[in-house]
Amino acid sequence: MTIFDAIILGIVEGVTEYLPVSSTGHLILAGSMLGLGKDEHGADMASIKESLDQFEIIIQGGAILAVAGLYWKRLRTMGQGCVGVARPRLATEESKVGFALLLKLVIAFIPAAVIGLIFRKTIKAHFFFPGPVVVALLVGGLAMVLLKSWNQKKIQQDYEPGDALARLTIKGALIIGMMQVLALMPGTSRSLVTLLGGMLVGLPPVAAAEFAFLLGLPTLGAASLYESLSVIKGGSESIQQFIAALGGPLPILVGLVTATVSAAISVKWLVKWLGSHTLAVFGWWRIVVAGSFAWAVYAGWIARS
Repeated sequence: MTIFDAIILGIVEGVTEYLPVSSTGHLILAGSMLGLGKDEHGADMASIKESLDQFEIIIQGGAILAVAGLYWKRLRTMGQGCVGVARPRLATEESKVGFALLLKLVIAFIPAAVIGLIFRKTIKAHFFFPGPVVVALLVGGLAMVLLKSWNQKKIQQDYEPGDALARLTIKGALIIGMMQVLALMPGTSRSLVTLLGGMLVGLPPVAAAEFAFLLGLPTLGAASLYESLSVIKGGSESIQQFIAALGGPLPILVGLVTATVSAAISVKWLVKWLGSHTLAVFGWWRIVVAGSFAWAVYAGWIARS
């Protein structure tokens, strides 16, 4: 992997992680177009491909850093809420709201975490292939296009003034969490299902996006940490092989930095967009990407399995 490759993958990860377009599908396409994981004859190299897959998950840490930086005030109030629970005399109204939000995030995180942990190997064995990814991209795209009118009503709906996330119920958080289970299917998009889940339980589109961003912290963090530990657990030899397969430590650092910057820009843009636009444009984009993905498989750029 070159520095250029790392920059491209970092941008793709950062831009698509929080947009409802599926970062997995875009990273697979980008890696294939860059010829990563193949030798000079175009044959797959299993060891390098495995390191590339781990790299793509690890650089999600950049997307985590971006949201943590943009929403540090929310995170601070959640931290204060934990302190308020441990020491009630230090609790304030703000800290109570922060702890309540933290509790809702934990509840929303649990379903996908449990299902993912139990069925991780099965999902990877049966769905991490071009066919399921293309289907998920297409179905998600069609859903956003078909739901355009409903989405527009959500934008125009009058909501009570104040913090919408503070009014989110435990039941609503659980429903969003159950929706997030769908994102275990590669190509579905965690951002898409959590956005739709948030609007389904009554959140304004912008608030639904904010909850999706915050929910991404433990979700992406767990996946990124798991892959990092899987490399570290192999010992110094495993770490050296991982770094060597990616062309040294610099591409990893560049990928993380690029993903952080591009994710921050993407998040700020999406929040502004959702204030007055529907998700339909992302639906059409997914349909185009699904077609491109299918063509890439047909042309032999991406292996069928």
